[in-house]
This record gives sequence, structure tokens and C-alpha cells, in this order.
Amino acid sequence: MHRIALLLKSHAPDAEYARRLIASFHRFNADGLHLYLSAPAVDLPAFADLAADTVTVLPDEELAGHLVDEPVGGMRPGYINQEIVKLSFWELGLAANYFCVDSDAVFIRSFGAADLMHDEATPYTVLVEDNELKVEPRYYRQYWESREAAIRRIASLVGLDDPVLRTCHGHQVLSATVLCSLRDDFLAPRGWTYRDALAEAPYEFSWYNLWLQASNAIPIHAREPFVKVFHHEGQHLEYILRGITVDDIARGYLALVINSNYSRDLGLIDADAPKPEALSHYLSYGEVGQVLSAKARDTLRRRLGR
Repeated sequence: MHRIALLLKSHAPDAEYARRLIASFHRFNADGLHLYLSAPAVDLPAFADLAADTVTVLPDEELAGHLVDEPVGGMRPGYINQEIVKLSFWELGLAANYFCVDSDAVFIRSFGAADLMHDEATPYTVLVEDNELKVEPRYYRQYWESREAAIRRIASLVGLDDPVLRTCHGHQVLSATVLCSLRDDFLAPRGWTYRDALAEAPYEFSWYNLWLQASNAIPIHAREPFVKVFHHEGQHLEYILRGITVDDIARGYLALVINSNYSRDLGLIDADAPKPEALSHYLSYGEVGQVLSAKARDTLRRRLGR
């Protein structure tokens, strides 16, 4: 059993994202940590060539006893199953702790066990309030209110009486000790499965985080996020316009994500691209023409001294 490993839950439509992630994993994996890539059995041919000494590709069906084949709480089976895999992966006995990474992540600097583990046995725990997202009107309307209600539902169920909710969107180091406690001390007494918990609130990392805070199954050594996530195009555009580079981001984060939920139609975006190329993903030909015209008018006015 690995003391600390990585878990990538993916599927065929994200194969190119996973390929890019694993290339960056090989480049920056300073300690030779192991990564497990889990995908539906039918999708495994898309990932077969990624297997390596430090990468194991395995089927989700290793956890078939937990998987669902029908919607849960209005969520499609594939969405719920990727959450179930993350919550139940510990049961395979492959890793005592595992860092969950998304397919659209890219590592941007060297990392090792010391970045993820407080000591030999205890992982760091990412816990944040996400207030920078709460203040964004668009994000607040589209996601915050429903997400906050669901997280408060989890807190109530696990008996966490705290007006301050701290959790994370993802990229958490999950402890098998905490997840075993969640299963045996919370789910089992209620006759619940992982599916039942997610039917109450489909936020796997908040189930982990809030149960940890309620149970203190392991000591909590809180960290800010390991991964810089651009949740929407406005956040990425801000960094582009301010000239913040990947090298700058690497001072604070191990990896970055340009969220594929909004950027998928734009293709694989190179986060280290020069400003003109980076901006081109977000501008139509008409907008590019308008920018060029405005730039030409501005240059002419300045040359004429107006």
C-alpha cells in the first residue's frame, strides 16, 4: 500500500486532457509517486498507452458493488459514479492517502509527498470558505446558493454545528482512515451506501471534509488549495490581461485547471501561451477585428496628439 498516491478519475471524452495531465505528472513528479487512473472498462482502450511504472490504469468496475446505473438526485449515473469512485477507492487497499486530480489539471512545478502530507501518516486537508467566489454575482447566481444549501445539508446530517462552512471543490488529499470512518460510523448505522449520501447532496469532497471536521478521525492540518482553478472565463481572462504567467502561478500552486466545463469547446488551452494566443480563445473574429480597429484609432489619435 502506498502512503500517498494520486487518483485520476476519467472517461474517454477526457482522454486528451488526461494525456496532457499525465505528461505533466511525469515531468514534475519529484518523488516518483504513483498515479492510478480509473475509467469505465469500455473506455480503457483510450488510456491503455498511458500505463507506466508510476501509472496504473484500472477499470471503475473494480468498485462495481458501489456503482449505479440510473440517475441519483437528478444527476446522471456517470456523474454520480465518478464521485463514488473517489469516495470508495480506498477500499481497494492501494493507498492510505490519495490526492484526487481532475483530467483538466496540469502540474506546473515539481512536487512530492511533503507537499501533500503533514507527516508520515497524516495528509494536509484543503479547507476554504471560497468567499472570493461568493462575491462574484454570476457565480453566486448560478452555483453558490444551491451549493451552499447542499453543503449545509451535509453539515446538519453529520452533526457539524458551525456557521462557518469550510470545504473545497476538489483536488483534496483523501485519507482512507477518514473514509473508513465515514462508511462505518456514519453510513452503515443508517443503512446507507455512498449512493444514498450523494442522493442527499452530490458533493463528495464536502462529505469528506465535513465528516472529518465533525469526527476528528485524523488531525486536521489545513492548507489552502494546491491547485489554481479558473472556474470561469472571467477569472482566466483577468490573469491573461494582468500578465500573470504560469511561473507566477507556480509560486503558490502545484497545478492549475482551466475548467473544461466552460472551456471544452475552445479545445486544450495552453495556460503558458503568449497573451495574444491566450486571448484568441475567447474572442470571435468580429471581436478581434473590433480590437484591431480600436487599436489603430487609438494609435492614430496619439500620433496626432489628440
